[in-house]
Amino acid sequence: MKRMTLSAVLFVLMASTAAVTYGVAPTAKMADKRARFDLETQIPQAFGEWRLDPTVIPLQVDPDTQARLNRIYNQTLSRTYINREGARVMLSMAYGGDQSDQMGLHKPETCYTAQGFDVRSNVPAEVQLQQGVLPVRNLLAVAGGRSEPITYWVTIGDKVTRSGIDQRIQELRIGLTGTIPDGMLVRVSTIDTDTTRAFGIHKDFVRSLIASLPPQERTRLIGTF
Repeated sequence: MKRMTLSAVLFVLMASTAAVTYGVAPTAKMADKRARFDLETQIPQAFGEWRLDPTVIPLQVDPDTQARLNRIYNQTLSRTYINREGARVMLSMAYGGDQSDQMGLHKPETCYTAQGFDVRSNVPAEVQLQQGVLPVRNLLAVAGGRSEPITYWVTIGDKVTRSGIDQRIQELRIGLTGTIPDGMLVRVSTIDTDTTRAFGIHKDFVRSLIASLPPQERTRLIGTF
C-alpha cells in the first residue's frame, strides 16, 4: 500500500472525527459551565509600563461586518495603550460562547481583507511566557500608507491554537465530549513599517499583559499549558 500524504491523513482523521461528533450532537455549552468573564472590567487599563491611551481608536469595521460580528461574539474590547517611550499598541479582543460550525471566530486576515487591506504575510510565531510558549500568528496588513503588523492567537476552550487546522482539531476534540466550545481571539497591532521592531513590541506587550492577570483571567486568554 502506498503511504498516505499528510494532507490525506488529516482529511481522513477530520472526516472521521466529524462523523463521530455529529453522532454525539453537542448541545451543552462550555460557556455556561464557566465563571463569568467581563472583558471591559477584567482587562486592566494599566499594567507594567503600559497605560490606556483614549486618543487613538483601533481599526473599526464597516456596519455589515459589525452586524455579523455581533452575531458571533458575546463580548468585544478595543483599546489603545501607550508606554513611556511613546510606543502605541492597539488591543482587540473578542469572546464567543458558541464555537459551533456556524459561529466560528472571525480571523483577522479575513477581517482586514474585508476592510480593503492587503495581507502581505501570515506566518506562525511564538511568544515566550512564564507559563510556557504561546503560539501566535504574525500578519502584515497594508492599505495605502498604513502598514499594520499584527500578532494574534485564538483560545478554544482551554487550549491556545494558531487557528486553521489546529483550531479545528481542538473544536472537534471538545465536540466529542458533547460540548460546544467557547472561544477567545486576542489581537495586538501597531502602525509601523519596521516589522521586526513591531513584533518585538508586541511580544513585550503580551508578556506584560499576561503577567498582570490573576490565574483565572489569565487562563481565559491563554488556556492551560
